[in-house]
Amino acid sequence: MTHFYTQLEHALRETNPTRKCKQTLALYQQYQTGSLKIVNDSPVHDIQIAGRPARPELVPATAVDKRKTSTAEGYAAMLHAIAHIEFNAINLALDAVYRFRTLPAPFAENWLQVAKEECEHFALMRARLNAHGYDYGDFTAHAHLWDMAYKTAYDPLLRMALVPRVLEARGLDVTPAIRAKVAQRGDDETCAVLDIIYRDEVGHVRFGNHWYQHLCRERNLDPQELFRRLLRRYDMFIFRGHVNLEAREQAGFSAFELAMLEHFEASLKV
Repeated sequence: MTHFYTQLEHALRETNPTRKCKQTLALYQQYQTGSLKIVNDSPVHDIQIAGRPARPELVPATAVDKRKTSTAEGYAAMLHAIAHIEFNAINLALDAVYRFRTLPAPFAENWLQVAKEECEHFALMRARLNAHGYDYGDFTAHAHLWDMAYKTAYDPLLRMALVPRVLEARGLDVTPAIRAKVAQRGDDETCAVLDIIYRDEVGHVRFGNHWYQHLCRERNLDPQELFRRLLRRYDMFIFRGHVNLEAREQAGFSAFELAMLEHFEASLKV
């Protein structure tokens, strides 16, 4: 019998996106039915780079292809960027389950669900990219999401604080504007995909908030003060522009944090 963590590691290391998604969906289904033996009898390997295809070429964030979305190529580049985020999110979710094995069982269940949904998002967005004559890998991309995952690999509290609650929550802020741009172009099919992604991402950020709060309670830490300190320590000033307070509230951010973010947004408009 193939054990849970062995199969999970195979999915995390898989470089082909289609096979990675197939393995992830099978893993999720087997976990749900209880047909996988979940025994922590294999070591946690230090996976510095999760499995990804040779393309897209990874470059510094400042060097990623930038084109006007009014052109066909520029529009496709935007869709590619979203597909790349969704692909990386698969690895982030799988890695959380693989690394942080001592947390209660619902943690694994939550992040396996996230991995499964990110696979669905990637497939949907890749199909939209295909519909416009391009494929995943046709444009450059950056590794910022995975880099932050590896920086937080030693502590689930850091991972929950800085990946779902910061980087993924940022998606809640920017998706409505992206959708409006897509709707203006008359691309209703892509709008429908963005609606699915937006709906599911609220749940993903909610999982991050839940486990962040859980770990803070476990360690007797003040979650709001810790969050502010972590943002300063990691220089994560990513709240530039619109802050989607309504979606963040749905995703479990506290009233204190929402007030902090609202103040931050207002200060940028002065």
